[in-house]
Amino acid sequence: MAAAETHTTGGIGKDVAIYVVLLVLAGIQFIIAYQDISASQMFARMLAVAVIEGGLALLFFMHLSENRGLMWFVFIFTVAVLLMLQYGWTDSFRLVNGVPWAK
Repeated sequence: MAAAETHTTGGIGKDVAIYVVLLVLAGIQFIIAYQDISASQMFARMLAVAVIEGGLALLFFMHLSENRGLMWFVFIFTVAVLLMLQYGWTDSFRLVNGVPWAK
């Protein structure tokens, strides 16, 4: 008979700690929103905080920190989707400006 695997959990304390960190990051976004800075600076700061928030949520609430294979799959899939989105931008210019050879 195979030895039974024991599933150890960090308890609710780890989830509450991550939740509090996410609340603090949301507060930081609120503070950034009311700062008197340029739009590009605000975009960069908000994007950085959002990436950190999204990463924490993915790692802990979707349990990606426990399953390395799933974490790599999500990472590779996300990069592939972003690269495919970049492939489609050239077609959007054609839709706005029209095709150059149709004149």
